[in-house]
Amino acid sequence: MEIIYICLLVIILLGVAYCARLLRSLHSKVSKSSAAISRDIAKLMIDNKKISMTAYRQTQALIQLTQLLDFKSPIPPTRSWAASPDLLLTITEIVRKYRPGLVVELGSGVSTLVAAKAGARKVVSIDNSDEFGGKTISLLKDHKVRGVDVRIAPLQPYANGFTWYDTSMIKDLKKIDLLIIDGPPGSKNPEARYPALAEFKDKLSSKAVIIIDDVHREGERKLAEDFAKGMPNHQLVILDHEKGTAVISPR
Repeated sequence: MEIIYICLLVIILLGVAYCARLLRSLHSKVSKSSAAISRDIAKLMIDNKKISMTAYRQTQALIQLTQLLDFKSPIPPTRSWAASPDLLLTITEIVRKYRPGLVVELGSGVSTLVAAKAGARKVVSIDNSDEFGGKTISLLKDHKVRGVDVRIAPLQPYANGFTWYDTSMIKDLKKIDLLIIDGPPGSKNPEARYPALAEFKDKLSSKAVIIIDDVHREGERKLAEDFAKGMPNHQLVILDHEKGTAVISPR
């Protein structure tokens, strides 16, 4: 009987030990899960704070923009594919400061309206899309804005495997005082906008200003840096905008 009791005791002790091991393992997993959840919550809070701050800054910029420019009709939605309010406000400030005689813009939209409303004497806007170009023309009519030349330049094969605007649509342009680069679409090809360097470097006036959107992306950042290298009397400034904005202006 003593042997049986001893065996039972050993079995019970082994069972207790096994249960204790299971509990330790479960506690460890729960602790790790809790830590992971805590990290996820902390990251979510940081992300939400950034999103809220971005929305606040864009709202501020939009309010200032509407106060500076006397819009006659509603303006289309901004941000996402369209220009963000911080970029539009920068365009307004630069047009008012430098009073450009000729503004050339790659990629039409609400930025076209803003450049014209801010006081540019002539705006030429290049767009590869009949649809978006047509919407821009309608927008300008709604706001009773004149002096804007919206040109549809379909994308065509370009040197070195690029696809870019039909260059026949820009041949007559020269002495450009403000060049705004926000096209063609560059989300799929990081160098989609790079041909602008070769096509416009000799079309700029001596005191031209260049604005490039989306410089948070590598391709647009490189384009801005390479433009600036060829303009020794200018300086490059990267603005901490929603999508990143490069401004190359006279020193």
